[in-house]
Amino acid sequence: MSAKPIDGKAFALGLRERVGIAAASFRAKTGRAPGLAVVLVGEDPASQVYVRAKGKATVEAGMESFEHKRDAEITESELLALVNRLNRDEQVDGILVQLPLPPHIDEAAVIAAIDPDKDVDGFHVVNAGRLAVGAEGFVPCTPLGCLMLLKDRLGSLSGLEAVVIGRSNIVGKPMAQLLIRESCTVTVAHSRTRDLPGIVRRADIVVAAVGRPEMVKGDWLKPGATVIDVGINRVAGTDGKTRLVGDVDFASASEVAGAITPVPGGVGPMTIAVLLRNALVAAHLRAGMDAPEGL
Repeated sequence: MSAKPIDGKAFALGLRERVGIAAASFRAKTGRAPGLAVVLVGEDPASQVYVRAKGKATVEAGMESFEHKRDAEITESELLALVNRLNRDEQVDGILVQLPLPPHIDEAAVIAAIDPDKDVDGFHVVNAGRLAVGAEGFVPCTPLGCLMLLKDRLGSLSGLEAVVIGRSNIVGKPMAQLLIRESCTVTVAHSRTRDLPGIVRRADIVVAAVGRPEMVKGDWLKPGATVIDVGINRVAGTDGKTRLVGDVDFASASEVAGAITPVPGGVGPMTIAVLLRNALVAAHLRAGMDAPEGL
């Protein structure tokens, strides 16, 4: 068996195109574009690259991008004051504070300060609670993107057995909640799970988000399983250069799985596309309009 690659890049492109069409319709109806504010603190190179990519994608989708860059020396009270100003800004529909923050700032306090209805990252405890009880709210972008890829590949997920490897608040826990909402039978596993290969081998769906390079091997998988690899790990290559790999050993897994996301080009492109989708939904809800269909 040779697994079919799941092309997250192509799916994300289509989603971004749909967001752009809906954003243009929103602007025509309301006289303004949906607005996304991104706050970047410090000089972390990876965060800078990611924020630039978000800003570019926001503008390309016909939305307003408001970037707020602050020095790493900013105090927590100053950052909270900025978040509160953005909460009150009628042109801002979504707020994203890029993580990680400097050590002297309490990330939980900053996230808690964001208006839950502008929390397009889906990290606020109110949105986590809404997801847990099956209410409408914003869901973290990466797991929601994973769910979109799964449903595009498999259609209905009802009754399937799923294993999520990883228990973070950003991916693992919300991913499990989303799969439960789709009527999957869900096991949340992690690096300390006993007989992890045996548990994974039962699953029709495997979502790997544990942060360990190529941890999941092909012989862990049930033949024909659908594998979503969330991991992005930089490792040394044989040529002395580094390369990106996932949490799944792609070569061996491809011989067993029915479908699998590559790294790069799988889950990664979905994160920004879903962020734009969440910002657009936030704009509609704040304007008293129904969220656009097909997103």
